[in-house]
Parts: sequence; C-alpha cells; structure tokens
Amino acid sequence: MAILVGLVFLLLSVWAMLPSAFFGLNWGEHVLTFLMGGGPILGIFIGLIAVFIGIADMKDKAEAKKEEEAEKAKAAAPSNSGPAS
Repeated sequence: MAILVGLVFLLLSVWAMLPSAFFGLNWGEHVLTFLMGGGPILGIFIGLIAVFIGIADMKDKAEAKKEEEAEKAKAAAPSNSGPAS
C-alpha cells in the first residue's frame, strides 16, 4: 500500500513539473525557485544538527574517559576486604 501511495505521489509530482505542452502544470520553474531558496536554509539546519551531534559526542567521550579513570583508580586501590589476622 505504501509503495502504491509513493508511486502515485511521484507520478503526480513529475506531471506537475512537466511543461504545459505535455499536458503538465508547468510548475518546473517554481520548483527550481523553491529549491534555490530552500537549499541554503536546509544547509544551515544540517550544519546546526551536525554541530549539536559533535558537541554531544565530545561530552560522551569525556564522560566515558572519566568513568574509565575511576574504574582504573578503583582497581588500583588495595583491597581491605581480606580476612582479618
């Protein structure tokens, strides 16, 4: 069902962009104008998302390093749980 709906939307979109000589709606120029205006905005959003992901990754790595150092310190500490003499 989803494939059928997807194909219908694809065909309607192509038909809308066809020139009127091919019985289309001749929206091709409007689509290009939209893409030219929307491209930089989309680039800004993708850049912001990439920066946020990078910051979160750096925080995760720092936190993992702190946990690893804490585990090493805990393993290096002498154990006082042995039998009393």
